[in-house]
Order: sequence, then structure tokens, then C-alpha cells
Amino acid sequence: MKETKDKISFFERYLSIWVLLCMAAGILIAKFMPSVQSFLQSLEFKGQNIILTVLMWLMIYPMMVRIDFKSLKNVGKHPQGIIISTIASWAIKPFLMFGLSTLFFHYVFSQLIPANLANDFVIGAVLLGTAPCTAMVFVWSSLTNGDPAQTLVQISINDILILFLFVPLVQLLLGLKGISLPMDVLLMSLVLFVLIPLVGGFLSRYFIIKNKGKDYLENNFIKKFDGVTTIGLLLTLIIIFTFQGDMIVEHPLYVVLIAVPLILQNVISFSLTYFVSKVSKLPHEIAAPASLIAASDFFELSVAVGIALFGVDSPVVLASTVGVLTEVPVMLLLVRIVNNTKSSFPSLERA
Repeated sequence: MKETKDKISFFERYLSIWVLLCMAAGILIAKFMPSVQSFLQSLEFKGQNIILTVLMWLMIYPMMVRIDFKSLKNVGKHPQGIIISTIASWAIKPFLMFGLSTLFFHYVFSQLIPANLANDFVIGAVLLGTAPCTAMVFVWSSLTNGDPAQTLVQISINDILILFLFVPLVQLLLGLKGISLPMDVLLMSLVLFVLIPLVGGFLSRYFIIKNKGKDYLENNFIKKFDGVTTIGLLLTLIIIFTFQGDMIVEHPLYVVLIAVPLILQNVISFSLTYFVSKVSKLPHEIAAPASLIAASDFFELSVAVGIALFGVDSPVVLASTVGVLTEVPVMLLLVRIVNNTKSSFPSLERA
């Protein structure tokens, strides 16, 4: 436990608590300061809220700077782990999330959730489950002593695949329910919240390393964003809950009901990938990040796309935001499972 505390920041370790505090702050602002909500609504340009867009960039850009596309040359060192994790992340998890959210929102919880809201919650869940995490995965891999090179390669591959697979998969899955999302807004969101930060991160990394070296980039430049990223996330959550306050106050049970399929998706995706890695006799240092990457979600992207498509007050955004609430405690549980089962895998040195 001490090692975990050393490797994960105080903020990250208690992220769920901060989400709940932001939820309370947003609800209080909506109730006692309604002019704030009106002001935020006035700051929109072509459907995009300017403040939220800037805050999203503050969260996404720093993680993109960490991506080293030169690491892709190492893809052949342990291809099994890459293949297993990629298939789990893109060919299994999105469909699993769609199936679980449909099952629970439309059938298991049908007496508790109106049909129109069920559709919105499914959309939010699909947006959440159709892109693997690219930020906190570095933390989860570190907590399990996963191979850093393998983690970096897999995240670099996923960042590229997001550009080509995210929109088609979202359209395909929601099309199965007769839901069609505007392609132009989806593509614009992808450009705003993936392509621009990705290109910005790549260029920043290239010129900083060229002029000041890799050590400065990793130990100085990137760390300068730690506090900024934290503030960006907290302010984003407060703004979201300022608009979601009425629904949460009137139906607090919705948050719990939304969490059920999201948590199941994390656990099942991890379990399947970890089991296949075990059967494939992958070293633990490869199996750990492969499975944890497959289990986690890029909640920043899903929230940003949900806001762009439906507005910050939409139930779709609430469904995606619940993913922020559940991510850390679920992933810490999975990290503990990985560490407790390490002896049943070969080590990278013996592989």
C-alpha cells in the first residue's frame, strides 16, 4: 500500500471524492447562483462552449506530450501483448459496453429509467467505452511495475487508432439502436479534442527535446502541467454539474444505476484480457499494462464529445461523467488483483 501511495498522487488517489465535491459545488451554484449558468451558456461558438473547450485542452494536451511515436519501432519486441490489448480495446470493449448499457438501461432498470433517458445513457456509455484511456494508464502500469516501453507503444497505437476508429464505431453501435449522430459534429469533436492536442503534443515534444533534451521534457515541462490539469478537470466537473444539478437532485439513484454497467465493463474487459494474457504465457510486465489499458476509458474525450453533440446539460454527458467517478476506485482494485497474481505469470527477464 505504501508503494501505491508513493506512485499515485494525492489528487489521483482520491479522484472519486473530488468528483463528489464538484458535484455538490455544481448543484449549489445552480441553486443559489443561476446567473453563472446563464453566463456559461452565453459563451458558445458554433455549438462549442469556449470555456469547456479550453479546459478540455488543458486536460488532454499534457497527456499527448507524453506520447513518443518513436516508440512504435519497438512494436515487434512483444507483439502478442500489443495484439491482445488492441483487439480487446477496439474489437471487444466497445461492443461489450453497448451490450451491457442496453441490457441494464433498457431491461434490468426499465422500471427505474424512462425509455428516452435510457437511450441517452446508452449513448453516453458508448462514447465512454469506444476509446481506451491514454493518461491514467501510465499510473496504473507504474503501480504494477509494467514495462514502460510496452505501455508507451500501446498508448501510441491507440491514439492513432482513435483518429480512424472512434467515429465509425460510435456510428455503428448507435446505429444498431436506430440512433444517428451528426457526422460533422463527431468529426469536429475528434479534430478539436484528439487531432489538435495530438499534433500540438507531437510538435511540443519534438522541439523541446531538440532544444532542451528529453530529461527537461519529462522532469520539468510535463510536470508543470500537473496542477493545471487538476484545476482543468475540477472546473470542468463543476461546470458540468452546474447544468446537471436538477437531474441529480431529483433522481440521485440515476448516478448509481449508470455506474453499474460502466464498472462491469471495466472488470469484464480486464478479466478477459488478463486471462488471455495468462493463457498466452505473457510476462507479467507485459500482461499488466495490456489488461489495464483494455479496461480503462478515455473519459475526457467522451465528455467532450457528449457536450459538443448534446450540450452540457444533457443526460448523455451525465452518463459519461459517471465514468470519472468510478474510474479510480475500480482501476485501483484491478491493480491490486494484478499485483496479487504476479507469481502466476513468468517475468520479463525469464521470458
